[in-house]
Amino acid sequence: MSTLNSLQTISPLDGRYANQIGKLAGYFCEGALMKYRVLVEVEYLLALGREPQIKEVKRYNSQETKKIVNLYIKFCLADAERIKEIEKTTNHDVKAVEYFIKEKLTALKITKNLEFVHFGLTSEDVNNLAYTLMLRNGVEKEIIPAIEDILKVIKRLAQANRGVALLALTHGQPATPTTLGKEMAVFYSRLSRSLDQLRAIKLEGKLNGAVGNYAAANLVYPQVDWLKFSERFIKLLGFNPNLLTTQIESHDVSAMMYDAIARTNNIVKDLDQDMWLYISRGVFKLHKKAGEVGSSTMPHKVNPINFENSEGNLGLANSLLRFMADKLPVSRLQRDLTDSTVSRNQGVALAYSLVAYQNTLTGLEKLEVDTKSIRVELDNHWEVLAEAVQTTLRKLGYQKPYEKLKELTRGEKVTKEIMCQFIKGLEIDKKEKEKLLELTPETYIGLSVELVKRLVK
Repeated sequence: MSTLNSLQTISPLDGRYANQIGKLAGYFCEGALMKYRVLVEVEYLLALGREPQIKEVKRYNSQETKKIVNLYIKFCLADAERIKEIEKTTNHDVKAVEYFIKEKLTALKITKNLEFVHFGLTSEDVNNLAYTLMLRNGVEKEIIPAIEDILKVIKRLAQANRGVALLALTHGQPATPTTLGKEMAVFYSRLSRSLDQLRAIKLEGKLNGAVGNYAAANLVYPQVDWLKFSERFIKLLGFNPNLLTTQIESHDVSAMMYDAIARTNNIVKDLDQDMWLYISRGVFKLHKKAGEVGSSTMPHKVNPINFENSEGNLGLANSLLRFMADKLPVSRLQRDLTDSTVSRNQGVALAYSLVAYQNTLTGLEKLEVDTKSIRVELDNHWEVLAEAVQTTLRKLGYQKPYEKLKELTRGEKVTKEIMCQFIKGLEIDKKEKEKLLELTPETYIGLSVELVKRLVK
């Protein structure tokens, strides 16, 4: 099997980003699909051997079982290449796996039950479980830990900066101040909730023959409760049984997982864009790295490239995730083959997601809060206290307070002096006036600190 140099690959996933997704490839490459197919076939054969109502299948002893299980535990590149070689003759990938297992069992001198390899199954019985194993393991081992790493950094930023007052922008315009920590806490809360939803999804699988009615197996062994057998086997693999299907498993729950990842990706993309904007405003500075270049012509630049890279890769990921979620649950009558070629690309969607997560994490770890810049920005926008003043005046029964503050501040540059002069001229209770005069953009942050303390645990 020839190996391409990373500079010769079509996909950047196999070239530029190969080092970032190396482990994920172990769950979604062609060899991994073959391994999971072998796993399903082997475990099914062993399950037949444990079924007392099937007298023709001789039960395997512990030594034989260990050797059989090793067919997938010790599955290697040479095994994958052998299956590919067989496929040149069969022109059928699952049949090639069946012949490979029979070949291996014969070499191990475990020749009893050979014709019960793939007994009563359709290719989709093997494939739906293999693809679902790939999806579950890839998400659990790589995707979820990467999201958890992002959450850890966001949590640190939220807690460390819960009291750092920050000018908020709504519609891109100066608005009521918040704190940097509270804004980070919003992302922490959203991403945590999305991750919980992702973890809660229990994938489904099916094992019920050519068109989903156990016809061949039930004809030959009517004494076997095939629904219970199927249920036990699918649960053994860690999935919820889907007992009522056509030839294909409906993919409805897999689509839920694709959607859940896409929703998570949108939260990360929103974070990327906000970080980009905070950097451009001077809220954050980026650590400089020796030797790194920000622009081919402008030497001064330190660009937020990690957040930009992440945003782009999340867009690629979601285009595939949304397409798979829309397409896979739809199949003509008892089946068509369009799902097969699409399912092969679930690893591509997760790989783009993983590249994005790693770039977001790298970007977050480069950030340094510029408190001086934040204070200067706040001090330049005393008009944001208009809300506080007019709300106080409403409480005191002052006539048309909103309109008076609107006249003073709307679209105008308001300094500390202008705001204080306005407050001093109000005919209101002395204590209320003093409270307003003590207020600054930096102290007008509401319950921001308390929100972080209470909700980011």
